[in-house]
Parts: sequence; structure tokens; C-alpha cells
Amino acid sequence: MKGKHALTALVILAVVFGVGGYLARQQVDGKLEIPLPRLGAPECVARADGEVRLDPEQMANAATIAAVGISRNVPDRAVIVALATALQESKLRNLEHLGEGNDHDSLGLFQQRPSQGWGTAKQIMDPRHAAKRFYTSLLKVKGWQKMRVTEAAQRVQRSAYPEAYEKWAEEATVLAKVLTGQQAGGVTCDTYSDEPPADAATAKALADRIKADFGTAKAKGVTAEGAALRVPAANSKAGWQFAHWLVAQAPITGVTRVTFADQQWSAGDRAWSSAEKVAEQVVAEVVAGG
Repeated sequence: MKGKHALTALVILAVVFGVGGYLARQQVDGKLEIPLPRLGAPECVARADGEVRLDPEQMANAATIAAVGISRNVPDRAVIVALATALQESKLRNLEHLGEGNDHDSLGLFQQRPSQGWGTAKQIMDPRHAAKRFYTSLLKVKGWQKMRVTEAAQRVQRSAYPEAYEKWAEEATVLAKVLTGQQAGGVTCDTYSDEPPADAATAKALADRIKADFGTAKAKGVTAEGAALRVPAANSKAGWQFAHWLVAQAPITGVTRVTFADQQWSAGDRAWSSAEKVAEQVVAEVVAGG
């Protein structure tokens, strides 16, 4: 993003006990499908020239895939290809071995195989490792940026269904647009509940998560001070990358409020609205879950 002055954005979020709750993965005729979130269950929505509804597990994984791409400075289109691939392969769920229904030794978000050199089973089940390996392979494909999404994905995955990735191109584009910071206020999550998530995070734990996903170079200067998480951002796009990541992780970590620039999201309101003050720094305020 161009501009003489780097905009330091301010993300203010409050983390309190909320609820996580994932939908059980489902198989229909041997194929994994994305079920809509159960009525009354927490859900997340991405909006940017279209709308994609996911459950918390799926949105958190999508945010991690995008953040890993950002940490590696890949083009935004690479994030689209990665998300379309994960939507097709696992429906954005970090799948363990499915027993008799498993495709050979395929595992994780991208259904990578230890026997094919993608890493150990433990490594592949780490979403960050899986995403890094996918991007590494994609960037080695000559001319991938000019290919259709399904063609680029197929060059990496070598699937028996080479056209299958294309049906997720529109959803992946919407997700990539918001998670790479091109759209303001584009991710919302409904996490309101009286019960805390099992993995509710303190400010320090949340700081560690954001550094792990974005890398220390991108998340440089992130600090946790008591109940406050401070996240410096070089410009507006970077600020929205962090803000959307925080909302996407909210059902899992216990985040209930995120304020960035002149907008604020809260789990109770389930939407972005005007903030009382325009922030010129990235600051995250957190009520530790324990």
C-alpha cells in the first residue's frame, strides 16, 4: 500500500471467557462436506464482494493459512490457491487419519502424505508447517500466477480430481481478500456464551500465537502487558490482517472485542461498528482467561 507516512493502526481487543465449540466433521458418500454451523452455535462470516460462512475451527485455520502466506511475502493469489486447496482437501479442518475412509496416509489441512516427503505425521498436523510446505511447492511451479486456481493447486497436489479445486475459487477469493487485509471489517465471529473456551488465552499466549502465525518479522514489536496486547502495524492493510486474524481466532482464544482504527468488533454485537476513538497504533486490550 502506498503512502508517505506509515499508518500505525490500533487493534484493541478484549479477551474473556467465551465458547469455542467445533462442528463434528461429516462424511457423505465418502466425501467431506462443509456443514453449515448448527443453529445457535458460534459461527464466523467473511464478507468481501461475497460471503463465506464457516465454523470457528474452519475460520481459525483459514486465518493461519493466510498469515503464514503473509509471513513469507507470497502474492495474495497464492493465498487464494492455498485456501481453495484446503477447502477441497479437508474443508479447512486439520484432519487426522480417518481409518478405512482415509486416502492412503494423507493428513492435515492439505491432506499431505508423510510417505511422499511432506514431513512427519506430527509435522503435517501442524497447520503452520503444512501451509509453509504448500507455499514452498506452489512457488516452485513455473507460471503458477497465470494459471487457473485449480491448475496451480493441481500442480502441487497431483490429485486424481484435477478440476475439483476450481469450485472453491470464489470462496477462497472472499476469504483471502479479508484475511490479507484488502477489506476493512470483513470478518465477524459470533462467540457469545457464558462458558469459556477450553483454550482461552492470556495476553501473552495470544502474543505467542500471533508471532507463530505471522512470524516475528511481520509481528515485530508485539507485546503483552498485563491485560493488554499491543500489535504495531506498518500500514492499514497490515492492521486489518492482524485485526481479522484476532477475530478469526476469537472463538478459540476467548477474544470478545477487537478495535482497529475507527471500527470495533465485539462478540456480543456480532458485528463491526464505529469506535469511539480513531486509533493510530495497534493495541490489543485483553482480559486474561486465567
